[in-house]
Amino acid sequence: MKEVWLIDYARTAFSRSRPTQPERDVFGEIRGDELLAELLMKFFDGKLAEKGIEKKDIEEVSIGVASGVLENWTYGGRGPLFLAGFPYDVPSFFIDRQCASAGSGMHVGIMEIMTGNSNCVLTTGFEHMTRVRGIGIDRNYSTENKESKFYRPELDLQTSFNMLQTAQKLYEEEVPTFTKEDLDKFGVRSHNLAIKSQNNGYFKGEIIGIEGHAPGNIEEKLVIDRDMNPRKSTLEAVSKLRRLAQPFFLEKNGGKEGYIKREGTEEGVITAGNSSPLNAGATAAVLMEAEMAKKRGIEPMAKIVSMAWAGVDPTVMGRGPVPATHKALKQANLTADDIDYWEINEAFCIVALNCMN
Repeated sequence: MKEVWLIDYARTAFSRSRPTQPERDVFGEIRGDELLAELLMKFFDGKLAEKGIEKKDIEEVSIGVASGVLENWTYGGRGPLFLAGFPYDVPSFFIDRQCASAGSGMHVGIMEIMTGNSNCVLTTGFEHMTRVRGIGIDRNYSTENKESKFYRPELDLQTSFNMLQTAQKLYEEEVPTFTKEDLDKFGVRSHNLAIKSQNNGYFKGEIIGIEGHAPGNIEEKLVIDRDMNPRKSTLEAVSKLRRLAQPFFLEKNGGKEGYIKREGTEEGVITAGNSSPLNAGATAAVLMEAEMAKKRGIEPMAKIVSMAWAGVDPTVMGRGPVPATHKALKQANLTADDIDYWEINEAFCIVALNCMN
């Protein structure tokens, strides 16, 4: 198998999506495919040009989108490439693995290089939760129809399709490992560390500014080069936020009576303060076969050592990173103790905390 290097990556800033108030989203007037196209144009004209990498050098492009419907439909990934001015002979594909879509596109690119089918791959992703969120989707609930040949009583798709509920169920299954205060503290820490990192310029090397508009004023043009979601947070304020999920009152925890005794309420524990915000943005990364990079005098940012994926009970989808991580570590002949730096991208504090635990 050939060795694969991560050569460079870039992203837009991430806006704060407002599906019912698009003027408040700084990218509300820009389509998601246009966000990606503009990012790619600036990426290739700037950072990649300095490394001698041109659009014609790319042998494959992956585009990952969780909601690839309506204006997010990419025509097999070709649409954004046409907008960005790529040569017609650069192939592409679209991939949907929900929140892992762009990452799964990267997996495919890595395997193409490992197997000698490509030498230089561009992996990308975009999302726009102001302009395309929960629309253009027709879920199939035949598994709940007793008259259907697809009836599957063991499944609970009402929970599985609701991310808030999957997070709530994971929390209840892990009682007494975590408390709501643990979730809220981690959320506060995350927001405050993000602000600290912004102020220290930590993200400047990866964010490429894109013109949007001032929040609430589409006429006031503004270059957006800073993530819009982080908020200075306190535990006192976050602990009072509206609870969004409904409890399951699991019998193992004493049912409803046990839940109320533990939580002091009949309401769930998932809030905006311990969940990820909604956003819009785009990302891109370049992968290259190691020997090709060496010949071109290009240094790697990282070497790809291992990768893995796993499936779990969809009603607690947040468990997924745990078996996937164990598989990736095993394939690399490593253990968790061997890892010095972890990056966990997750939508809920309970999922990240469970992974860490």
